[in-house]
Amino acid sequence: MEGSANSPERKTRHYHPYQDLQVPVRNLYDLPTSPEYLFHEEALVQRRSWGENLQYYTGSGYLTGAILGAAKGTVEGLKAAEAGDSMKLRLNRVLNSGGQTGRRYGNSLGIVGLIFAGLESGIIHLRGTDDLLNSVAAGLGTGALYKAAAGPRSAAIAGAIGGIAAAAAVAGKQAVKRYVPI
Repeated sequence: MEGSANSPERKTRHYHPYQDLQVPVRNLYDLPTSPEYLFHEEALVQRRSWGENLQYYTGSGYLTGAILGAAKGTVEGLKAAEAGDSMKLRLNRVLNSGGQTGRRYGNSLGIVGLIFAGLESGIIHLRGTDDLLNSVAAGLGTGALYKAAAGPRSAAIAGAIGGIAAAAAVAGKQAVKRYVPI
């Protein structure tokens, strides 16, 4: 066992990757807890940019719609099973139904998120302020635009629902910020 790691004859040294740096090692691992910005103007803005909003609302809408649609399609696929179906055929029916409904719902809610993000960013730019009214107006416009092809009555109803939903979402967000310690 001559020359093993525990034997006193073996000459080794402790590896220290930061030995040539004239900085205490502890300072290398003290990371900031707040975001760091390249430009001072970026630090003054307390909201997401229009591009970040576009990605956030579209992606969140698609993901939510896909999950809800897949769940609904899975239930429909399970209900559509017939007595003589094999397990493989039942599984195929469930997967097809869940995937088809999930894609349809995901695409629909993704488009709603895309329209909402565009309208909200446009309204913020036009008004020069970011408040509750922007979100409510964007929700109203989103519902109206989404159902515009179905006629003016459907567009008005969908616009009202969109405005109410946007107001409820913003009020819920404010309530969570105020009453939930995060």
